Amino acid sequence: MYRRVIRCCLWIVCLGWAGAAFGQISAMLQTQQTTLQLAAGEHAPRVVSLKTGRSAAWINGASETPIAFVDMDGRSVPLQWRLNRGASHSDPQHVVFVYESASPHLRLSWEWKAAAASGPIEHSIHIENLSTREIQIPLQDSFRFEWHVGPGVALEHLYVDKGAGKPSAIGTHHLAVPVGYRWKGTSSSYARDGETEIIPWFMVERASSSGDGWYVGVEFSGRTRLSLQREGNFIRGAAGLNPDPGPFRTRLLPSESFDAPTVFVGGFSGGRDGLGNVLRPWVRQVLTNPVTWQDPHYPLLTNNSWGSGMQVNEELSHRMIRDSAELGLEMFHLDAGWFRGVGDWYPDEKKFPHGLAALSEEAHKSGLKFGIWVDWAQAGVSTEAEALNVHNPKTRDWLVADAPADWKPDEFVGRTTDLGLPAARDYAQREVMRIVREYRLDMLEHDGYVVAKNCARSDHPHMAQAPPSMSSVNGSGINMPDTANSTDVNYHAVRAYYDIYSHLRREHPELLLEICNDGGRMVDFGSAAHGDYFSITDSYDPLSNRQAFYDTSQVLPAAMLEDYVQKWPTPTIENFRYMLRSGMMGWLTIMQDTNAWTPSQHDTAKQEFALYKNELRPLIRDANLYHISQRPDGVHWDGIEYFDPRRGDGVVYAFRGSGPDEDRHSFVLQGLRPDRRYSLRFQDHTSADRTATGAELLQHGLGVSLPEGNSSELIHLRELAD
Repeated sequence: MYRRVIRCCLWIVCLGWAGAAFGQISAMLQTQQTTLQLAAGEHAPRVVSLKTGRSAAWINGASETPIAFVDMDGRSVPLQWRLNRGASHSDPQHVVFVYESASPHLRLSWEWKAAAASGPIEHSIHIENLSTREIQIPLQDSFRFEWHVGPGVALEHLYVDKGAGKPSAIGTHHLAVPVGYRWKGTSSSYARDGETEIIPWFMVERASSSGDGWYVGVEFSGRTRLSLQREGNFIRGAAGLNPDPGPFRTRLLPSESFDAPTVFVGGFSGGRDGLGNVLRPWVRQVLTNPVTWQDPHYPLLTNNSWGSGMQVNEELSHRMIRDSAELGLEMFHLDAGWFRGVGDWYPDEKKFPHGLAALSEEAHKSGLKFGIWVDWAQAGVSTEAEALNVHNPKTRDWLVADAPADWKPDEFVGRTTDLGLPAARDYAQREVMRIVREYRLDMLEHDGYVVAKNCARSDHPHMAQAPPSMSSVNGSGINMPDTANSTDVNYHAVRAYYDIYSHLRREHPELLLEICNDGGRMVDFGSAAHGDYFSITDSYDPLSNRQAFYDTSQVLPAAMLEDYVQKWPTPTIENFRYMLRSGMMGWLTIMQDTNAWTPSQHDTAKQEFALYKNELRPLIRDANLYHISQRPDGVHWDGIEYFDPRRGDGVVYAFRGSGPDEDRHSFVLQGLRPDRRYSLRFQDHTSADRTATGAELLQHGLGVSLPEGNSSELIHLRELAD
């Protein structure tokens, strides 16, 4: 994981350490938006309060209690935690309160870190087994809260669904929080179609003109949950690993440790877009790979072979490379269909007689980067010496369960390996490194279920609680039921996955990593720290692309959000632009045969791609983002605004849906200065260029006329000098 710490201007102080030899230790961490008061009692630590700007503080009424017991030798042993003042520590960016249990000897570090001048503050809990015995620990939540709220205070709750197989009906949920409100959101890396999961984050806002509140997110790609409930004068909840179905246990050998998923907690004002325009830059600065952002061409314009499905071959790839270069695209992405078989990640000699390294060289000669799809955590039935075969007695135990004798993989989905097993992790790491090196990759996409949902093995590092009926299953393992050990299986597998990608990063820092996982099933902050961009949904029509972008861009940088643009009916050139632009608000990947486009479509696409590179991409990378409409529904108008106040530039993406009766719409803009004038330039000349005051655009809006349904317009904003 790449983390950069700003040292020159971080607004952080720590108070109350001196003179606390016999009393409570207190400390304070502060960023531009968030002030946290922390305290260490003799037996448990506590977040005392959270404050944003001049708004009233959120006062916490409960300590964050460490685990109360461990299991050892088949019995439950209570723990007595005491503060270790000598081991506790504070500096201008970091506070850690250390607690120890004497018998068995355990150490718990309760840690807070401010990694940037702006944004939230991170929190982690680390438990070490310092004893000489194996123990099993119950669930340690990453963060618990009990904020005092008067009964008359109106609150609102916002959370966001993942795009997954298809964006959900609501996507971005904004709900009132009355007394009696109860909510739980869960996230994993393998939700099936029809199961709705959240990006592991939520915010709570005071329903007032200031739009202030607080938020929490989880930096983990495994089975997590967040909860919120309002009772009497409190709102309570927790964030961390998903305890259901319980009881959760994880095994710690002597000298081993457990890390609860890191969370971040912050305050905000200005509503959800005020929050988003702080959180998105923080994700970029603190979590993501800095080398990626140093490339001014990021995010790339990409051409993906999946428009031809598994039929892709060398001849088609060469045609796509030539046309990609002609269109001004920047990467050729070879999707599934190039390999000999699942688990046998070598090129099919019949389809690619010259191999993938030669194809990479051809792409590079054409000025393109080269990337491929790999489902590298899956095994199949190939009998080639290099393949991972489900029936191989040397590697069969790496799988989450045995495969029946007559089992066959799908075209590109096999049996999942349990990466939590060191031997399986080491194999996957070697194989991923080989693939990147031998095929001369600039980008690696992983798909399928990289981290296990469950595992039937009793000799893996996770707890062994699966029923005997799971010893042999059909399919990939995705249909295995959740059991008491599911979260522990998944926890170990995710940590191994992170280890593999961290190693890959160290060896190939400029390699781009796409997080796919059957579309947007792995869109989370842990993935953001180990990859460069996400496939945000597995549905690729214009409406699905805009819905998934609308939802995901609430919390994650737009440059990381990839829309695949599939073939879609475009009887007019306006419909064609609408299709392209629905995928051009973040990372754009074309997933259709561009050689089949008409000359007019080809010329239009070339112009759109040049526009993206020259004018849109700088805003997608660096500008503030505003959701200036309701979530897209395909019938009514919808829009997104980018504006960079430092440069005084912006753009409005305006989309007219299929509704026949509204050929004009007004978008109320945000982020402008009311006392300044702005030039408005209409890309497609649907209206005359003009100027307007910021006050006019902020109060009355920007009027856009489009006579045709399923059409679009881009309106460029420029702040004028006095």
